[in-house]
Amino acid sequence: MSAAPPLPPPSPRLTAAYDAARFRADGHHLIDRLADHLAAATASDDARVLPWLPPAEGIGAWPTDFPDEPADDLRTTVDRTLATSIRLHHPRYLGHQVPPPVPGAALIDALAALLNNGMAVYEMGGAATPHELAVIGWMAKTLGLPATAGGLLTSGGSLGNLTALLAARQARAGHDVWTDGSAAAPPLAVLVAATAHYSIDRAVRMLGWGAGGAIAVAVDEQHRLRPDDLGRALAQARVIGRRPIAVVASAGSTATGAYDPLPAIADFCEAHGLWLHVDGAHGAAAALSPRHAHLVAGIARADSVVWDAHKLMAMPALCTAVIYKDEEHAYGAFAQEASYLFARERQWWNLGLRTLECTKRMMGTIVYASLRAYGVGFFRDYVERVFALAQALAARVDASADFELALAPAANIVCFRYRPAGGPPPGPALDALQAAVRTRCRDAGTYYFLDTQLAGARWLRTALMNPLTTGAELDGALAAIRAAAVDVAPSFPTAG
Repeated sequence: MSAAPPLPPPSPRLTAAYDAARFRADGHHLIDRLADHLAAATASDDARVLPWLPPAEGIGAWPTDFPDEPADDLRTTVDRTLATSIRLHHPRYLGHQVPPPVPGAALIDALAALLNNGMAVYEMGGAATPHELAVIGWMAKTLGLPATAGGLLTSGGSLGNLTALLAARQARAGHDVWTDGSAAAPPLAVLVAATAHYSIDRAVRMLGWGAGGAIAVAVDEQHRLRPDDLGRALAQARVIGRRPIAVVASAGSTATGAYDPLPAIADFCEAHGLWLHVDGAHGAAAALSPRHAHLVAGIARADSVVWDAHKLMAMPALCTAVIYKDEEHAYGAFAQEASYLFARERQWWNLGLRTLECTKRMMGTIVYASLRAYGVGFFRDYVERVFALAQALAARVDASADFELALAPAANIVCFRYRPAGGPPPGPALDALQAAVRTRCRDAGTYYFLDTQLAGARWLRTALMNPLTTGAELDGALAAIRAAAVDVAPSFPTAG
């Protein structure tokens, strides 16, 4: 037998890419630039929140050729990315439900990225697995769930809601859906308010239940699910040949931050043998504050809860907890064998048995390290601060003759509209005015907020996510809206 030919060494490009000295130099530059970015965003009075460019211009400004040899160094991309990205740490950021991540968590995110330990099996996550289990245990205890509770972390609320509904299907369908398929029983359904996050409707359709799989439940004037309408919805589902298996309630809805009345919903679920899933992606963190914990009263009676750490816990995206009152249900969602990963017996230390993801990032490490480094008090202070900011903005809107509040905020989301004396009456013209004002402020880049539809009308919408925002920024936002309205006013009819 002839000898194998000698293996050549790695190419210079490979060795250069993994060079520790190069990594150290690039890392120093990155941290310096991120620190400058953070300082400017939190302290500067003239830095824009959003360096807005129209889509064609903004997308077209980036090179799309990737030659065989390096075209840029990492520092060039770092600097350009910082210059053209929205600044969540700016106190005038009032937009989506995305927090300014606490800086220490971003450092641990870099640790997780370099280690890149997969999370399917304990062997590949010797540190990340205990971190995740500790975080899930702490979250379950914070929500008041029993000692039997457990779950997993996954990549986002949409995937979290889907995962919980998969578990609900296996637990309440009346047969082994995972093995026998959906055709073995009548089509299933969940009862859910129309104001729930769109991921619920998307999950229902992905489960194969179609448009009829989400039975709408009425909401009250505060956009909360009405428990007294659940009976009607249940009967409707049965009339159309559906088998309802669950009620989906919101703890901090996306549009308004509304909290559904969980105790009454839990009573109904218990009386009718339905699974109760609480989408607390945004608002479950209210449990961290004695001042606001009443908003999630009854959540401990839920069969499953989703809670995003990348919302009101100021963690980098994505990091969502799916927590079950009975940890055994975590395995029902994905009742599948993968012999090359898992032994036939239940191995609770191999977290891939509980989640759709196999190669999962070390998200639990980021939360674990942050809890240890900052303390639970930091997270409580964060929740209480952003909730207080919403109350402060609502009070300013309520005291202004030219603004109208849609509803009193329950959490950190405020919906309102600009409605000056002599302006357009409620209807399409007033709706268009809100959209025009919002666009004008976005293009200017000095304040960033959204607009949304509530009960067929358009309102401005702010999510107060930055704990360093002050009353001055709130006053400035209303002043900016007034100024923008003056600019666009000629386009809109006046009352009378």
